[in-house]
Amino acid sequence: PGEQVNEPGWIKLNTNENPYPPSPKAVAAMQAELGADGATLRLYPDPNADRLKDAIARHFTMHGITPAHVFVGNGSDEVLAHAFQGLLKHERPILFPDITYSFYPVYCGLYGVDYEQVALNDDFEIVAADYLRPEACKPGGVIFPNPNAPTGLLLPLAEVERIVTGNPEAVVVVDEAYIDFGGDDIPTAIALVAKYPNLLVVHTLSKSRSLAGLRVGYAVGHPELIEGLERVKNSFNSYPLDRLAIAGAVAAMDDVAHFDATRKAVMKSREALIADMAKLGFETLPSAANFIFARHPKHDAATLAVALRERSIIVRHFKLPRIEQFLRITIGTDEQCLALLAALREIL
Repeated sequence: PGEQVNEPGWIKLNTNENPYPPSPKAVAAMQAELGADGATLRLYPDPNADRLKDAIARHFTMHGITPAHVFVGNGSDEVLAHAFQGLLKHERPILFPDITYSFYPVYCGLYGVDYEQVALNDDFEIVAADYLRPEACKPGGVIFPNPNAPTGLLLPLAEVERIVTGNPEAVVVVDEAYIDFGGDDIPTAIALVAKYPNLLVVHTLSKSRSLAGLRVGYAVGHPELIEGLERVKNSFNSYPLDRLAIAGAVAAMDDVAHFDATRKAVMKSREALIADMAKLGFETLPSAANFIFARHPKHDAATLAVALRERSIIVRHFKLPRIEQFLRITIGTDEQCLALLAALREIL
């Protein structure tokens, strides 16, 4: 996990948490579920979390999604873990980008899944054609984040569809943890689920709904894929989501107004931060996420990260080939962004 510093005085821009509180309706729903004496906590939660599946299906009803298309778990990480174990382990290796979410190779090691990393191009973009292999070399599965992490770059939906249609016999998992920060004109791959039975789209409530501390994630896909995930889940943990998580997540999904207001605030701050960083000489990749990926051509990224930490600001630095000179910086409040800029001016 990313470094967690919870003492006062720190500006924490390293784990892509939302800087704004969750929906007040979500907080009220959890308080109501707890009750005056907390007596409900003596009872097990609904093992199927049907209320939450209904709420998620309502949110995507325009795409033909029903509760049978929905799987839920403890954060998208658990949902992804079940997908690796239940849907992505085959004789042929799976494909994912060489610069991507660091948990993918970890899951492959844990579950014995063979994999091949596909290089991003020189602009750090996923190239759909690289995932379209001849029949003799078809992968056992494909997984990638969209927007990608840690780059923040978005693959257009038409290119996502190319990968899905080019691998009809393999499950294609699109990890959309940050898709809600792409903008109103950026569609989710959930729009393709009704057309393609091999597509699984994974979302989280940790980012755009400010519920990282609640641990709720979900997947949307063909009911047969969902049934496979349910079998794995029920063999591992029949009660993954607790009562408070279900109640809060349902209210958060239904409070579209709060969701829209906070994600738009993050996007506005992101664009302002990119412009201000450019004035300091930083080069930033185009971002559709709640973070930016930036480098300074005259300053070492690791040195900058240490200097920021000395000023009680934490950002993420990856000591990996091709990206060792980049910093991943979470979009904070406007006040936090201004403090970051002031510190960078002082350091530079």
